[in-house]
Amino acid sequence: MISRARFLRLGAAAVAAALLPAAAPALPYDFRFTRLRYNSGDWDVDQRMPSNVITALIDYTNLRVDPREHVVALSDPAVLTAPFCYLAGHKLVEFDAAERRNFERYVRNGGFVFVDDCNHDLDGLFAKSFEAEMARIFGASALKKLPPRHPLLTSFFKFDAPPATGFELNGWGDDLVHDYLKGITIDGRLGVLYSNKDYGCEWDYDWRNKRFLAEDNTKFAVNIVMYALNS
Repeated sequence: MISRARFLRLGAAAVAAALLPAAAPALPYDFRFTRLRYNSGDWDVDQRMPSNVITALIDYTNLRVDPREHVVALSDPAVLTAPFCYLAGHKLVEFDAAERRNFERYVRNGGFVFVDDCNHDLDGLFAKSFEAEMARIFGASALKKLPPRHPLLTSFFKFDAPPATGFELNGWGDDLVHDYLKGITIDGRLGVLYSNKDYGCEWDYDWRNKRFLAEDNTKFAVNIVMYALNS
């Protein structure tokens, strides 16, 4: 088991050497944004979101942040070297055998995946199919609601609850706005954080050029990243 803290202490190059036969040396960054590409559905949603999150991390933290988004196929073993991954979409999630194997290995080895359901205005297809995949990989009861005082809410900025967005209604096809997030915990560590709130669409918004917004809406993204790297 390789924890996320150990990922950072060793550096991605050392982890890659342990997991992969021949990997390129790592750049000197504490954080890189890795988006997972999967064969089903539409993985490339909210295209400005990564750059907005990266900018927030540079503005608010002391992390050495890679300024580029990295897109890695979930079926590629290179995914095993990333301490943080993002997966999103509107449509069907149906992993093939290689994707399923890498997802499980990545999470069980200490990786962190933030999964965001963008299906706020359709029939809940993303949520239903993604939840089915998680049940197949980790068991029917693995995906659970996070408790109200989860450390994620105070990992950097202070939140009383997961912030709502303007896009989350009907995220799971039930016409409700949910006041919770879900997750999968492995050996006491959150490995999958699952949102129906469409944070990606919220953070894709060009808020820096909209002066009427009172507060940066990417602050919760900073919490997610800081929790992922320090838990």
